[in-house]
Amino acid sequence: MSGKTHSEFACAAFGTDAATPPQPWESPTVRFTARWESSAAVVSAHGEIDASNANQLAEYVQRCTAHSGPVILDLRGVEFFGTSGFSALHTINVRCAGGGVQWSVVPSKAVSRLLRICDPDNTLPIAESVAAVRGEDRERAPLLQLVSQSR
Repeated sequence: MSGKTHSEFACAAFGTDAATPPQPWESPTVRFTARWESSAAVVSAHGEIDASNANQLAEYVQRCTAHSGPVILDLRGVEFFGTSGFSALHTINVRCAGGGVQWSVVPSKAVSRLLRICDPDNTLPIAESVAAVRGEDRERAPLLQLVSQSR
């Protein structure tokens, strides 16, 4: 594999000449997959996101954003979403903002419930569906500003 790690080799598939998506990541409670669509990488999660796997979600998304344009994080298959999942979303947001990567999250009911509590100001880029994100042709909202500007 020419010195690349398995995850680097798998995510290299997000390049424009890639034929296959990266390999899924799986634990006993959750599965992450990614696929390349015409306008964005779609990373999906199915199962439960908690303290045992939230960091892996952030790492999986980060590895995949290194080789793609916009990212859609599809969490509609998530049945349980703990506070560590919110921390992972915050980490993803900071990393994407730092790298200039546009991203959106499509929440499940469990994710939406926690976001109402942990993100009452709606600072994360939430979308109603994957199709809604792909169909957007208007100017996207700016990424979260990490440093406040003086007034």
